[in-house]
Amino acid sequence: MGSERSIEYRGAMVAKVLSGTAQGIEASPVEVQVDLHLGLPQFALVGLVEGAVRESKERVRSALKNCGYDLPRRKITVNLAPADQKKGGSAFDLPIAIGILAATGVIASERVGDYLFLGELSLDGQVKSVPGVLCIAAAVPHLKLKGIVLPRINANEAAAIKGIQTIPIETLPEVVDFLNGNLEIPPHVLDPEHEKTPSYLVDLQEIQGQAFARRAMEIAAAGRHNILFVGPPGSGKTLLAQRFPTILSPLTFEESLETTKIYSVHGLPPSSGLLRHPPFRAPHHTTSDIALIGGGTELRPGEVSLAHNGILFLDELPEFRRNGLEALRQPLEEGVVRIARASGSITYPSRFLLVAAMNPCPCGFFTDPTKECQCLLPQIVRYRSRLSGPLLDRIDLHVEVPPLPSHELLGGGTGESSARVQCRVVEAQKIQRERWRPFEFRWNSEIPLRWLRRLCPLPSQGKFLMEKAMERLQLSARGFNRILKVARTIADLDASEEILPRHLAEAIQLRSLDRRLQHFERG
Repeated sequence: MGSERSIEYRGAMVAKVLSGTAQGIEASPVEVQVDLHLGLPQFALVGLVEGAVRESKERVRSALKNCGYDLPRRKITVNLAPADQKKGGSAFDLPIAIGILAATGVIASERVGDYLFLGELSLDGQVKSVPGVLCIAAAVPHLKLKGIVLPRINANEAAAIKGIQTIPIETLPEVVDFLNGNLEIPPHVLDPEHEKTPSYLVDLQEIQGQAFARRAMEIAAAGRHNILFVGPPGSGKTLLAQRFPTILSPLTFEESLETTKIYSVHGLPPSSGLLRHPPFRAPHHTTSDIALIGGGTELRPGEVSLAHNGILFLDELPEFRRNGLEALRQPLEEGVVRIARASGSITYPSRFLLVAAMNPCPCGFFTDPTKECQCLLPQIVRYRSRLSGPLLDRIDLHVEVPPLPSHELLGGGTGESSARVQCRVVEAQKIQRERWRPFEFRWNSEIPLRWLRRLCPLPSQGKFLMEKAMERLQLSARGFNRILKVARTIADLDASEEILPRHLAEAIQLRSLDRRLQHFERG
């Protein structure tokens, strides 16, 4: 890869190169300090480094050699500071190599201090992609640097951060020539086409019938309320859920940046630089607890965090592991997930809209008027009991999805398009944003209990209606609060300042599972 480059060692010298690492979705700067001094040839790497970082010295050694740079026959000590912070991953390969070359005079060290460096080195000197680039790039403006030097494949991620230079490189010699002023590399700029919000491939208009379920979707999207579809196989639960993102309001820049950081840490950055759609995650019911919630040896984000600012769809909800479902309670309530292990702890944002679907019984035909259910009552109760009361209380809307009659299925009529429903959702959310501007929350589903009664007062008729509902359905206090929040959203969709009895009545109708469970007990 070029002619042999000799290195003349001029005595002991310390070179410093700035890099970084992601802690959750926040970045921590790491200073790579390289010291060359007399002694037996040795390559020591210190600074509380873990697996992939310990192996970097072999990758760096081979990359330097295969690019024509000879390692000095001296003792090389590389310290990653701060020394009391754990460092993992392969992103320190490039800054370590740059530090060695700067310490030996091959690179003009005064230019090294203008940039932050990230990248994994292959043995032939190619610079490979690394995770967490967006999180680290977002910290560059606060470090008073010109920009970031990183693998070309990660360039779109970093270019989403305004006010910094994103220098994409492919090989180690490219970096050397750039820092020495022998090669001009123009900063990477996002393609304007990437900044456009792409269109969806599905539309709510494709769904035949199911007016009640579609209305429930609109309410759930407007107030960010969790929703559970209950119906027999083939009734359209999954089709409805798959079209849920099409009626959500578009991501703001702040939401897009925060969500994309999670994908970047997970190693799934979008090719466009930033996520433009609200994410839609649909893990299979065999998913492990760690994959669902997050964790593992590297404390990576799970599905609940990858669905941040979007949809987490759990099909066949009772089939998921009980531990995993119960672990959903914290992120549903607080909007974050805290992963604590012996190796450390990380907090990831996980403010998602839970969309779930389930059959009404093990065979699925308990509510089907055309097919006979083969389940006994104890089997149905046992099947429903896989979902705990506290979890169901955190799901605001329980919606029955009946099978379509043949005349609706063959009639050819279609409902409203996703675009029209989305317009009403956006208008209702504008009302919420304006109303809750003085508070620390945005959506009706997030109203804290201490303010709920004061911010959502009920008229006298509404109080009487709620008393009857509490007696008949034996609602818990949390269930009562959920109904009140949903009624507030229905009122916003009607552009009503007050919660009227009809809004409460509709909210109560959207707790079908409570009514069905009461039917079981009476039966």
